[in-house]
Amino acid sequence: KNILRANSEQNINRKQRTRRLIQKGALLEKYFEIAHLSPEETEEFLKVFSEYVKANTPMKFKKTED
Repeated sequence: KNILRANSEQNINRKQRTRRLIQKGALLEKYFEIAHLSPEETEEFLKVFSEYVKANTPMKFKKTED
């Protein structure tokens, strides 16, 4: 039973992560108008802005230490 429960929990976590990744990808495509780019081109595009965004991210969006 414990193994089944652990597998079920892992499955739920995996599905939640998949949904979150799909949602975030859709938002990136929408706001940056990059739907036409391949995954490799998208990564290259994001690298251009990465340091700027990390340096200028408002505190309310920064990851907090748990």
